[in-house]
Amino acid sequence: MSRSPLVLLPGLACDAGLWAPQIAALAGVADITVGDTLQDFTIPDMARRILAAAPIRFALAGLSMGGYLAFEIMRQAPERVLRLALFDTSARPDTAEQTAFRKTSIAAVEESDDYEDLSRKSLPMLIAPGSDPEVGNAAVAMALRVGPATYIRQQQAIIARADSRPTLATITVPTLVAVGELDLLTPPPLAHEIADGIKGAKLEIIPQAAHLPTLEQPLATTRLLHGWLNG
Repeated sequence: MSRSPLVLLPGLACDAGLWAPQIAALAGVADITVGDTLQDFTIPDMARRILAAAPIRFALAGLSMGGYLAFEIMRQAPERVLRLALFDTSARPDTAEQTAFRKTSIAAVEESDDYEDLSRKSLPMLIAPGSDPEVGNAAVAMALRVGPATYIRQQQAIIARADSRPTLATITVPTLVAVGELDLLTPPPLAHEIADGIKGAKLEIIPQAAHLPTLEQPLATTRLLHGWLNG
């Protein structure tokens, strides 16, 4: 049985660990690579790097910043993407308030000598109340592996990202849009907006998850991806 080429895109301050449960569970049906989001200063440059390393044609899944990056890949090389999955993301550019918050976060990182403490304090915005503490520990461990310098680069890239709403209607591949029901950062109405803008897109709300459903609800997330890959 041939395996489907699948490229996974991590979110802000995340690495392959964001998708670790799915990488393990889908290894029999997908040939998985994780896009490199750790070197570049802009979303378009991240997309170019990922496209240069990706298979000729592939399924593409991104979460949060990975979703912003997936939209950019769809603009640069739509003919290479077989199907698209967008988790906990937005097609909109930053509001002025969001940009101000990101700049405050950048300043806090630049001024602090305890990046781990800052990362741990951000967990209430990322994971649902009552989540297994190991989920938070995994998120903090990823942030430490990614490091503060890359976090700052990624935040600056996110601030400058394009508005993807005008290009939603150009996406014609089978598309899954999913979001944690308790997501505070990219709440369900933003997922509804994406799904409404892409013809035939399937919308899924993941119960008892916030912004990191791949780790908070790994079985539910894996089931969605398995069905999407084989749809």
